[in-house]
Amino acid sequence: MGQEIDLLANYPRAKRNVEERGASKSEKDRAIARKFGKEFFDGDRQHGYGGFQYNPRFWQPVIPTMQAHFGLAADSSVLDVGCAKGFMMHDMAELIPGITVKGVDISQYAIENAIDDMKTHVQVADAKDLPFDDNTFDVVIAINTIHNLVREDCAQALREIMRVSKGGAFVTVDAYRTDEEKERMYNWNLTAETIMHVDDWIAFFDEIGYTGDYYWFIP
Repeated sequence: MGQEIDLLANYPRAKRNVEERGASKSEKDRAIARKFGKEFFDGDRQHGYGGFQYNPRFWQPVIPTMQAHFGLAADSSVLDVGCAKGFMMHDMAELIPGITVKGVDISQYAIENAIDDMKTHVQVADAKDLPFDDNTFDVVIAINTIHNLVREDCAQALREIMRVSKGGAFVTVDAYRTDEEKERMYNWNLTAETIMHVDDWIAFFDEIGYTGDYYWFIP
């Protein structure tokens, strides 16, 4: 197995009112969000982002950390699973000139509204069935994506990540370490179908043969 490492340590952290969000979100809101359509990305904040727009302050501080960790260079290739509108891909291509970046997302809306320079590099696809040959990419990244699948499908997505990767991979998933964090996680959660204690995630990775790196999203 890979290592627990926070490659998003430099990603800006917003102050979250978790309790208020938990009190205000209904199962209807979650059902709308899980369609991953316009309502999730650019609709009401109740159903998702409340406007998903590019801002370099988010991913540009993160890319150098990923570059150093994986040794990314102009001849490297990276797949972003759950790429949304391709913002991370855009910054990676800008900061590592020449690198090959591809992205997939389940959301037709996100792909159709991808940032302009990434439109030819993204496509609609399911994480459970990635449309690439074995060992295609040096690194496969999935940020807050695979936990949106039920456990069995989450396992299949992780297997697919390893299949299309030459060995490098990094995922982040919704998780908790304490009962307090668990309560906060469930209050915050809008789209995740698989949420586990960090120890259970590690056992899950080992069980299905995921050998990439990983970290947690804990609000």
